[in-house]
Amino acid sequence: MKLAIVAHRDSETNAALVAGGRALGVPTLRLAPRDSLRSLEPGDVGLGRLDVRESLDGIEDGLRELEKLAAAGVTVLNPPAALAVTHDKLLTARVLRRAGLPHSTAGRRRLCRLKPRFGSWGRDVTLCRTHEEVELTARLLWTEQGVLAQELVPPLGWDVRLVVAGGRVVGAARRIAADGEWRTNVALGGRSVPYVPPPLARSLAILAVDAVHADGVDGTSGWVIAMLNGAVDLRPWYGPGVYDDAVLELLRTARARRTAAA
Repeated sequence: MKLAIVAHRDSETNAALVAGGRALGVPTLRLAPRDSLRSLEPGDVGLGRLDVRESLDGIEDGLRELEKLAAAGVTVLNPPAALAVTHDKLLTARVLRRAGLPHSTAGRRRLCRLKPRFGSWGRDVTLCRTHEEVELTARLLWTEQGVLAQELVPPLGWDVRLVVAGGRVVGAARRIAADGEWRTNVALGGRSVPYVPPPLARSLAILAVDAVHADGVDGTSGWVIAMLNGAVDLRPWYGPGVYDDAVLELLRTARARRTAAA
């Protein structure tokens, strides 16, 4: 059995996941989606880690290749449907609402945040205090996919990122906003530190991942689920052995699915 991290980017996280798989004695490599079609066979495992495009106008190419892998007998974790829900903020909100989980609702109050429907790294997430600011920002951010407006969860200056793999929290970190910044993204100057999440935060993260039928994502939760990420970047301080633990749980999930399908 081979394990492939199906991703376009040779990122630090993808490289660490490859190393984690190899440390467990499993032949592991990172493959671009098209290359995975030539390299993976029935019985192999592919972890979909397609991210949002840099242009914020959708998901990276490769969803069709993941579908073809699944049809060919490869066990695909984070399949196309799960990646679509975790990267499309509108679908995320709908699925979490239907599951009855606490999440930022559609913005009906004066104070709200506007963000791209497909977004990451905190880019173009804008705080609006008046209806006029909402209208102006919506025009500036508008794309074919539209713009998402959500009521603002009062910023605390920090939030928690929990990493879920195979239905278990394998790591967590606390993100602290930079001085003068209400967003906690590290890409915007914030910092990330080790954190031991309380049981409620763990439960919410697991329930959120289960609601979107994903296998390896993160949920950022301040006891309200702010977002999901289907291609989360991990750091060593998320937990001792976080990469190995993530791979171990994903392989366990893949084996359980193969057994159930046999």
